[in-house]
Amino acid sequence: MRIDVLGVILAGGQATRMGGGDKGLLPLGDGVILDHVLARLAPQVGAMALNANGDAGRFARFGLPVLADPLPGYAGPLVGVLAGLDWAAGQGAESVVTVAADTPFFPRDLVARLQWAAEGMTHRLVLAATPRGAEETRSMSRGGHVRHPTFGLWPVALRDDLRAALEGGLRKVVLWTEKHGGREALFDEAEAFFNVNTPEDLAEARRRAGA
Repeated sequence: MRIDVLGVILAGGQATRMGGGDKGLLPLGDGVILDHVLARLAPQVGAMALNANGDAGRFARFGLPVLADPLPGYAGPLVGVLAGLDWAAGQGAESVVTVAADTPFFPRDLVARLQWAAEGMTHRLVLAATPRGAEETRSMSRGGHVRHPTFGLWPVALRDDLRAALEGGLRKVVLWTEKHGGREALFDEAEAFFNVNTPEDLAEARRRAGA
């Protein structure tokens, strides 16, 4: 467990292709998707929080701090990252690792591999990436890898810069990470970042969980 790194689960998406609601609360196996996410993340970080808007009571059973977006309007995952950085600053942590609330099979060594990729950086800023051929909805890097911008290592030291960028209208994750010399951590297992966007995806996740 790394005490200097805290975990933030990003659950602020609008889930339009699932008809709205919280994808992390959809049934999967003996619990819900979020149970699987928490079980994978908890051993890798010092503490966890959940980024979500609306009534925090719907997440009460998980016993986690629920962090609302610090800026108005849905502005994408970077606002959730900022919420996590603000929380981590109050905890005295140096970094946060973010994961998506709808991705139940991400690597169990995610944090270690992100930190390894960040060795030698002044500001440890790293996004997970997989080889070409992974999900087409993800952004392609100049090197031909598919980036997963909701899975990253983010330095608390850059939170004020991120806030200013968001207030200035920035929404695209990679524009901000590239500005600060962000790196990629390459994961060979592209399917580990499979996420639930549609009813068909949920059926596939249930098949995998059962297997």
